[in-house]
Amino acid sequence: MRVVMSTWGSRGDVEPLVGLAVALRELGVEAQVCAPPDEDFSALLARVGVPLVPMGPTVRSVVAGSRPPTAEDAFRLARELVAARFETLTAAAEGCDALIATGLMPAGARDVADKLGIPYVFACFHTYGLPSRHFPPGARPGTPSPQDETDIQVLWEQDAQRVNALYGEALNSHRDAIGLPPVDNVRDYVFTDQPWLAADPALCPAQGMTDLELVQTGAWILPDDRPLPADLEQFLDAGAPPVYVGFGSMAAYAPKDIARVAIEASRATGRRILVSRGWAGLTSIDAQDDCFTVGEVNQQALFPRLAAVVHHGGAGTTTTAARAGVPQVVVPQIADQPYLAARVAELGIGVAHDGRTPTVESLSEALETALSPRIQANARALAGTIRPDGAAMAAKLLIEEINRE
Repeated sequence: MRVVMSTWGSRGDVEPLVGLAVALRELGVEAQVCAPPDEDFSALLARVGVPLVPMGPTVRSVVAGSRPPTAEDAFRLARELVAARFETLTAAAEGCDALIATGLMPAGARDVADKLGIPYVFACFHTYGLPSRHFPPGARPGTPSPQDETDIQVLWEQDAQRVNALYGEALNSHRDAIGLPPVDNVRDYVFTDQPWLAADPALCPAQGMTDLELVQTGAWILPDDRPLPADLEQFLDAGAPPVYVGFGSMAAYAPKDIARVAIEASRATGRRILVSRGWAGLTSIDAQDDCFTVGEVNQQALFPRLAAVVHHGGAGTTTTAARAGVPQVVVPQIADQPYLAARVAELGIGVAHDGRTPTVESLSEALETALSPRIQANARALAGTIRPDGAAMAAKLLIEEINRE
């Protein structure tokens, strides 16, 4: 049995698929991942022996510039990704028994599966962007939104038109070339009526969040048994647990001066600081020994040894911090991050920072709250409820889906 998986996005879009690939392999299923050819992702897949099929441009080339992508960039990328999926997935999926797609609107993936006559699954790591009569598209939690159900429906129709404008022409041109009829609603066609939600129910409940029939598997976690670097171990052992700050692949979106702000805020609370470089290239602001800078490391081993985690609210980082039982301060920037920040605050396991760009004062206040005994206790209590078997459950469901066909 063979499965091909497709994604384009940050590490948070790639690593869960690798976790699922490993779970499938343990059940005797061969899996390969079509993903961006970034060095980070190549190294990640090579570490666990999962084949990488390069697809599309590198993510760094799109998001790691001095400014966020423009509308013109988005249209160009949409066309490029549609073409890449038709070309790459058609070859990779030949002889496969199923195709799973996730990441940035995977227009082109289901079309290849339909042409080859194999099952297709769309998976998401959060409910942001899924049609719902309960909330409007793009709304940030805590901001005013239309209360009238008809108004919200109109907004979702406009969202479908936006997706059509980005992907429709390119998608239907490629469909026509392989003998498929045009699609008039790209978004709904990609999502299907029964998408899979690869997120933990405690952090991202499915009930009432969308009108689609979600299949919630739990988060797809890739086990990581790598030791921490020796110099990092020495820093951790040299004093009290530090505060961690990291913004992952948020390069152009990382808050201005976030390293300086986080370091000064941590010092104001009497805490040492651990700075994760990430794609924004964060680093220490001085040579004091209470601050340490680290690259890509095993967060599953690191986070339980921290006082708090300051981060952007990506699904992967939020889940890892929640599993570790460590308080969080979420400074959300884009997409699903405001929702996850609000969820962290609602669960009482951390603080959602008010605004994208913290100051020393605002972050100090957020850290003081996050480090309170109440939130520390809540974070420890929730940690035991986070399911570790989401990838294994998804692997079994996929095998059942293939056998039904």
